[in-house]
Amino acid sequence: MNAASPTTAADLAEPAPLSAAKTRRLIVASSIGNALEWFDFVAYGFFAVTISRLFFPTGDDTVSLLVTFATFGLSYLFRPLGAILLGWYGDKVGRKPALLVSLSMTVVGTLICTVIPTYESIGVLAPIGILVARILLALSAGGEFGSATALLTETGSKRRAFMASWQFSSQGAAALLAALAGFLLNWLLSPQQIADWGWRLPFAFGLLIAPVGLYIRRHIDEVPVARKVQGGTGDDAGWGLQVGRVLVAMGILSVSTAATYLMLLYMPTFAIKQLHLPQSTAFAATAVSGAILMVGAPFMGMLADRFGRTRIMVISTTLTLATVYYSFVWVIGTPTMWVMMAIMIWAGILKAVYFGSLGVVLSSIFPPATRVRGMGISYSLGATIFGGFTPFMVTWLVGRTGNPITPSYYLMACAVISLVCVGIYHFGLKKYL
Repeated sequence: MNAASPTTAADLAEPAPLSAAKTRRLIVASSIGNALEWFDFVAYGFFAVTISRLFFPTGDDTVSLLVTFATFGLSYLFRPLGAILLGWYGDKVGRKPALLVSLSMTVVGTLICTVIPTYESIGVLAPIGILVARILLALSAGGEFGSATALLTETGSKRRAFMASWQFSSQGAAALLAALAGFLLNWLLSPQQIADWGWRLPFAFGLLIAPVGLYIRRHIDEVPVARKVQGGTGDDAGWGLQVGRVLVAMGILSVSTAATYLMLLYMPTFAIKQLHLPQSTAFAATAVSGAILMVGAPFMGMLADRFGRTRIMVISTTLTLATVYYSFVWVIGTPTMWVMMAIMIWAGILKAVYFGSLGVVLSSIFPPATRVRGMGISYSLGATIFGGFTPFMVTWLVGRTGNPITPSYYLMACAVISLVCVGIYHFGLKKYL
């Protein structure tokens, strides 16, 4: 079949499963870019206070922090563009080439964060440079998730939830490594050393991972489904249904995205600024949560393959809705390291349960011919709306109301949205798939 031939039902037949060795290589190749992106993301959150003073000096620490988070959120507006461009590339040319382009862009963005001089040295070019770096990382992330998750779920494996769960396990690994790096830096270096150069070290460490990722991605095989849909029209028609799929996927993503950004990016700053806990507490709590997600997501993926995906997602979302308010009340009333650790452990468990099913559910919503674009656009818009601006929004809400519990209301609203959309997927959308 030539590249211009339309995709047929026979072309999209289930491919033969990959060998165990090729499956392991595929998991590593698909996960390493996501891990690097999240390592950078968590490191930015950990050192947001330092970055705000070095790159966005306003004379008011709260305003500087708001501008730092706003820059982080603004860059996420470029995620959908990355999903469209790299998603089209992944659907038409292949999942593997799209992953190589995505990781290359991540490397450039991380390099800028590592070497760019501060505002004191180059003036307004410093915050502009940080914004450019965040935009490159956002464009990369827009195409990364769809390409990597499609690659994992199209291997022919019967354990599709387990395969897709490694995308989220890599997020946990990245959070764990970033937290350990932050803890060690704060333990070994003085505050002045961190402000002078220490905050750059996590980004430099991320650059060390990049060549390994590029090498592994160059030496993986394209999955059979991806080869067969290249150049075909397939399911490109009927974008009315595609838009509906995107909206449902975004809704399903809302609680997981908001929880991740709230717990991994905002909570360290919340613990330091609002609860006046030492930075080591925030690092330790995030490390524990990341470790749980790293180990728990694949385990929950295996359970989802066996007992049902949407059932497990509903359990996780319902527990999130029921406990998030009381978690904030508890940590505010008893602001200790052990309480923070207990809440982050609980959050890590709930995220692992939800993430075990999430990847394969999102993949199953979209047909192979538009899968990378569909997942990428849904994930990017969801990350922008429910994630990228979450730290700015909750920081603003707490500053506006003076009530540190307000972030819990935001997460509860997202949980309701996800419950509704999981129901739509389970009872309505499945008949179209």
